[in-house]
Amino acid sequence: MNLLKTLPVISGALMALHVAPASAQDSRQVKEPQAPAICSVVPAQLESGKAESTEARAPDTGRLQAAIDACQSGQAVRLISRNGKAAFLSGALQLRSGVSILLDADVTLYTSTNPKDFDRGNGTCGTNDDKGRGCKPFITAERTQGSGIYGDGVIDGQGGERILGKEESWWQIARRAQKENNRQNVPRLLEVNQSDNFTLHRITLRNSPNFHVTLNQVNGFTAWGMRIDTPATARNTDGIDPISSRNITIANSYIRTGDDNVAIKAGNNGPTENITIRNNHFYSGHGMSIGSETNGGVSNVLVDNLSMDGTTSGLRIKSDISRGGLVQNISYRNVCIRNVKAPIDFDTHYGKDAKGSQIPQYKDIKLEHVQVLTAGRIILQGYDAGHPMVVRLQDVVIDASSTIQREHVQLLNDASGKTADAGQPGFNAESANPKQCEQAFAAFPDHVVAVKRPQLDATAAREFSYAEVLKYAGTPGNEQVAPWDPLSSPIAANPDLLPEYVVDASAKADDVHIFNRVQDAVSRAMADIDKKTDKGKRIYILVKPGTYRELVYVPATDSPITLYGTDAAKTKISANLDAALTGAVYQSRFASQFNKTHTSITAMYESLKDRPALGTFGTGVLWVKSRGFEAKNLTVENAYNKDVGNARADCPAGACPDAGVYAQTQMVHHQALAVMLDGADKTHFDGVRMLGFQDTLYMKSGAGGETARYFFNHAYVEGDVDFIFGDATAYFYQSEIKALGDRGNAYMAAPSTNINSRYGFVFDHCRFTHDGSANSLAGKFHLARQWFHNERCTPYGVVPVAGYDCQLGQVDVYTAPNGTITKKTLESVGKMVVMNSVIGAHIHPLQPWSDWNKYGTLPYRPAQYSSDDYWANLKVSKIDPVKQLGYAGPMTPSRVFLAELNNTDE
Repeated sequence: MNLLKTLPVISGALMALHVAPASAQDSRQVKEPQAPAICSVVPAQLESGKAESTEARAPDTGRLQAAIDACQSGQAVRLISRNGKAAFLSGALQLRSGVSILLDADVTLYTSTNPKDFDRGNGTCGTNDDKGRGCKPFITAERTQGSGIYGDGVIDGQGGERILGKEESWWQIARRAQKENNRQNVPRLLEVNQSDNFTLHRITLRNSPNFHVTLNQVNGFTAWGMRIDTPATARNTDGIDPISSRNITIANSYIRTGDDNVAIKAGNNGPTENITIRNNHFYSGHGMSIGSETNGGVSNVLVDNLSMDGTTSGLRIKSDISRGGLVQNISYRNVCIRNVKAPIDFDTHYGKDAKGSQIPQYKDIKLEHVQVLTAGRIILQGYDAGHPMVVRLQDVVIDASSTIQREHVQLLNDASGKTADAGQPGFNAESANPKQCEQAFAAFPDHVVAVKRPQLDATAAREFSYAEVLKYAGTPGNEQVAPWDPLSSPIAANPDLLPEYVVDASAKADDVHIFNRVQDAVSRAMADIDKKTDKGKRIYILVKPGTYRELVYVPATDSPITLYGTDAAKTKISANLDAALTGAVYQSRFASQFNKTHTSITAMYESLKDRPALGTFGTGVLWVKSRGFEAKNLTVENAYNKDVGNARADCPAGACPDAGVYAQTQMVHHQALAVMLDGADKTHFDGVRMLGFQDTLYMKSGAGGETARYFFNHAYVEGDVDFIFGDATAYFYQSEIKALGDRGNAYMAAPSTNINSRYGFVFDHCRFTHDGSANSLAGKFHLARQWFHNERCTPYGVVPVAGYDCQLGQVDVYTAPNGTITKKTLESVGKMVVMNSVIGAHIHPLQPWSDWNKYGTLPYRPAQYSSDDYWANLKVSKIDPVKQLGYAGPMTPSRVFLAELNNTDE
């Protein structure tokens, strides 16, 4: 940095600062907005790329306006791509109160270039005259409350495109109006009038013909994480202009344009006050401006943590006697400026030929930690000696080569409260922070990480209600109505149940009605069922408080079984086994539990005992095959590594405390199931706690993919990766899903639902929590990744193996560099919906749904949010969905795979 200058006292009556000004910022408590629920989905019908208007008018105006008009307050119309088409072309749109628009990440909404689509009725839109304002805005919000525009898509005003029927673009006629000293009639992009609480979230606005966003008499406006992107040569393309408005926040945004990046104005309609502009980056444009209309009064403005790189002006207050007024309590702090012609430009004589009697007055202007890194003009121009400008300084640094133009200014040293004079300069070089701006500047985010959080619309949401999800059973694509209401079950109402069998570790067992082990009670129940003539009657087994260190296998039964306790925290079934455990060690640990069990239970044990390694599906502590099974107020734990709190405590071969446990493997397999539900349709868990690390809860469909429905009420499931997984239909209600944070990243769920199955996993009124560990607080965990079940090679993307190829085949196999994948595996897509739930800070806020492993690896598959994604992925793979898979085309209507509705982020 060059030699630094200080700002000395300028002429004018000197006075000390005695009273601190009022708070300068938005009076609301503002946090990052969340997109509203979706009322309807509108698919694109135009190819991606620039859209052109025709004499027949923009084709999407009618259907977009109809969707907006039909939407209920508090909801949004979602614009989506469909089968490679991702563009909309529309004329003027009117937002209704409470209604919003949400644009998906790959969608662009283009404005028409036909002036007839915006004309106010005088035929002047697209011309220059002495009046201007002959065009309606592209989007108008008039007297609305709670409306907004959301999403990672783009609204493109096509300002540089030729106007239909003319030889000029919108920008060109604006530039010609400047030369001819008249006014252009061109549309603004968004105008919000007399409205409350309008929101712009993450959206990109670009190439506006005129101002991008104007706010007139608005109370409550939030722009968060958005981008405005228009060339520096585009005239009158202000970024955001709050006019006679209050309670405005512009945060975490990027603005490059052809006029004021932000211009705060206050005209005849009243004051502008309570403004927060925080954590923003400005590029080309005319800077952070106040004025030139200030006659309504501007007050309580906070500009905090702003970088400006390449604007013509930096911090700017501009007005004159034709429209001047009181500008007070303006705070600029933590501002970094470079490559700006006039870094600080406070001028009360903006219009040199202005006439009038409205004298501009600038009072209580504070600059704190402001650094100007390159030379420029510093303009401090008070009106006259009777109306001096009052500016307080603290750690203000300017480049030594800068020029200073100053008159009628009082500079106060904020650190001491004294007047800044030659002996008490306004800036102390030793107290400045030269590192303040090292990380302040950021490149304009041309490639933005998109929010991938698709939302259900109102119609689709009804299909994921409790009653609908549990209503169907059958094979994928052929489900039939078979209603099931587990909340009508006796265990849901907490009645006093009459058990036929009691398990009590501390009692004297008679092995008829009283047992010391849970498995023994289940075995006896199975034997008694064989003898009963009234098969089908539910059997109740009470488990008294205690820790039961055993496996519990429940085979298919003729009579459903309910296993219940009275206190889940004090009633635990626990065993220690994992996927790498050998059959021999499994026998040594658990054989005695199965010496005298029912033959069907013994058969389950014998299916595992001779395996070289158990594998994931041999590790269930509670293994259930019985339809209609119920469990209540129990804890089921796979205790694998629970003593060390780390599922990844690996054990080299030959160094394990239990010789031979891990055979010849060099590393411990992490999979260790607490609960395996194996085709047990209509299973109901109420108040059950399931504890583990990897793969805690596995839910499997029936034979041939037949629907198996599982319902969890007031449940608790914990784990560290893929710990709720399978291809069944599962409904979690009023439950807690807790991530244990030892891993660098984790996935709560891994559904592998068949593409033709109606439903996968649904979480309703749940809480996704974490254990507070350092990793879990990093916000990089995910709600789910879609299990690419049985794959051995991927047809998606490029794998860096010479000659690599993965084609459709009869088996899932890979022998480098070639492999095949089956249709069944491709159709294992994974479905999950999260509704009305609280999502913890450990979940990635932008992309809570993850790909299946990394791009370029054999197990990779991109996240698929709908059947449209499934189709699009196949189209760019080496597998032809029509010729090889026999599909007629994309599914119609499109089917939801991953989505949310009405969730709250912590």
